[in-house]
Amino acid sequence: MDRDDTGDGHEAQARTEGVLEAMPSGFFSLDDRWRFTFLNSAAERLLGQPRTALIGRSIWASFPDAVGSPFEEVYRSTVATGEPQTFEAYYPAPLDAWYDVLAWPTPEGLAVYFSDITDRRRALAATQRAAARAALTAQVTDRLSATTDTAGAVADLAHLLVPTLAEGAIVTLLAPDGRPRDVSSWHVDPGQRSALAAYTRTRVESMPLTSPLARVLTTGTAVRSTADEVSGLLPDGAARDLLQVIEASHAVVLPIRGHDRVLGALSLFSGAGHPLDAEAEETARDLAGRMGLALDNARLAAAQNQIAESLQRSLLTDPPEPDHAHIVVRYVPAAESARVGGDWYDAFLQSRGATMLVIGDVVGHDVAAAAAMGQLRGLLRGIATYSDAGPAEVLRGLDTSMRLLQLSTLATAVVARLEQTAEEHDRGVTRLVWSNAGHPPPLVIHPDGTQAVLAGWRGELLLGVDEHTRRTEQTITLDRDSTVLLYSDGLVERRDSTLDGGLERLQRAVAELGDVTLDELCDGLVDRLVDGYPDDDVALVAVRLFRQDQPRPPEAGPNDVPEGVPPDVAGT
Repeated sequence: MDRDDTGDGHEAQARTEGVLEAMPSGFFSLDDRWRFTFLNSAAERLLGQPRTALIGRSIWASFPDAVGSPFEEVYRSTVATGEPQTFEAYYPAPLDAWYDVLAWPTPEGLAVYFSDITDRRRALAATQRAAARAALTAQVTDRLSATTDTAGAVADLAHLLVPTLAEGAIVTLLAPDGRPRDVSSWHVDPGQRSALAAYTRTRVESMPLTSPLARVLTTGTAVRSTADEVSGLLPDGAARDLLQVIEASHAVVLPIRGHDRVLGALSLFSGAGHPLDAEAEETARDLAGRMGLALDNARLAAAQNQIAESLQRSLLTDPPEPDHAHIVVRYVPAAESARVGGDWYDAFLQSRGATMLVIGDVVGHDVAAAAAMGQLRGLLRGIATYSDAGPAEVLRGLDTSMRLLQLSTLATAVVARLEQTAEEHDRGVTRLVWSNAGHPPPLVIHPDGTQAVLAGWRGELLLGVDEHTRRTEQTITLDRDSTVLLYSDGLVERRDSTLDGGLERLQRAVAELGDVTLDELCDGLVDRLVDGYPDDDVALVAVRLFRQDQPRPPEAGPNDVPEGVPPDVAGT
C-alpha cells in the first residue's frame, strides 16, 4: 500500500470517528472477545465511565449486571446469527436506566448504537399505573354497588388490590362486638401467600395496643410502618416468626371508615426496593373510604329492612279456619332491603259468616310503605267486618276513607268473598265473588286440576286515584276441593319478563306440583318461582274448599273462627 492509500484510509477513519463522536446517541464497538474497541462521547456519558477505563476491557467485566440479562442474550444472538437486532432493556444501579439498543454484527465483532429512554419509559409506566388505578377504582366501585353481601365483597378486595397498589394486602373488619378480624389477605408472590394467610390467623390476638393496626382502629389515622417495627412489638410466637418470612419492608395501614366510626383497616405492604408510591397510597385511601361507606350503608339498609320487615310481619296475622275451608298464607321479604314494605295479605270472617280474602300492594318499598300498608289493611278490615259489605263496596269505602283521612298513597288490591245460599250448601258449591283494583288476577284450581286465571274481566283503577271510580264484582261458582290463589306481583313478575309470562310460569308450577296439600302447594310455588332471591316482596293467600257433608280433613287443622260467627264456610 502506498502512502497516498494509507493516508486516504486514515483520513476516512478519522472522518468516521468524527461522525460517531458528534452523534447525540451512544455508540461503542466490541471485538470478537467482547472487548471495547471504541466508544464515543455520548457512550461515555450514558455508561458513566470514561473510554480510557473501558477500551480493551470485556463488556461483561465492566458491566457484570449485563450477564444473564437481555443485553447478553441479544448481543450473543446477533453475533451468532449475523442479523441486526433492536430491543429495549433496563440496567440496574448505578446506571439505573432504560436503553433503546440497536446491535449489528461487524467483521471485528459487534457494533452497538443506544440511547437513554428512561424518561419515556417512566412516563409510560406512570400513565399505565394511573390507568390501572382508575380501572381498579371502577372495578371496586362496581363490586361494592352490585352486591347484597357487602362484607363479603369487601373481604374479596384484597385479591383485587394486588399488585396494582402493593405486593400484599390484608383486609381487617370489626365484628359486631368490636373485635377486629382479618377477613382476607393476598400476596403477589404465590410462595408468600400461605405464610401471609397463616400470619393473618394469628396476628390480631398477638398485637399490642401500640401496634399500627390497633392505632388505626382506635384513632382512625393512617400509620406507616415496616415489618421490623411490627416484629419488635410482637411477643415470641407464631405471628412473629411468620412475619419474618413475609417481605414487608414498606407498609401502610389505612382506616376503613364509615359515616361516623371506624369499621376496619386496610394494610398494604411491599418488599425492599419497592416503596409504596404516593399515588398508590392515595388510591388506597379512596378505596378504603369507599369500602367503609359501602359497609355503613349496608348496615343502615339492613336496619331499615329489619324495621320494615318486622313492622310488616307484625301486621300480617294468622288467618281464621272456617268450617270446610283451609286457609294458608305466606310472606317472603325482598332480597334487597330497599324493596321491602308494601305487600300484604289478609283473611277474616264477616259477621254473617262469609270468608273474606284480601291481597294488596302499596306503591313503594320502605318503612313508609309498610306503615301505609298497615293503615290500609286496618281500614279495609274495619269497613268489611262492620258493614258486612261485598268486595266492590269494601273497595269503594276504602277509597273514600283514604281521601277523608288524607292517606296520600296508591295501592292495588283484590278483595274476594266466599258466599253460599242454603240451596248451594245442599248442592256442595260455593260462589267466589271478587273485585279487582289493578292487581294481578286470582287463580282458581278446579278439583280435576284444570286452572282458570280470573283475568277475563279487566282490573279496575288503583286505590287512592279516584274515590268516585265505579267498582264492579265478578262471580264464579266453585265445587268442593277447589283452590283459590291470591298473590302479589312479586310471585310472578320479573324484570326480564311480562306479567303474562309470569302467569304462565305460575300455572306450570301449579301443574307440576299436582295433587298436594295446600301448605305443600304454597311452599312449592315459593320454591319454584321465588328461587330464594325475590326482586320484590311476595305475599300469598290460598283457600281450599272441602266437602260439607263430611268431617273437616285432618290436613286442614282445627276449626278456628271468632265467637258468634256461623260455623259454615261462607254464610249467605
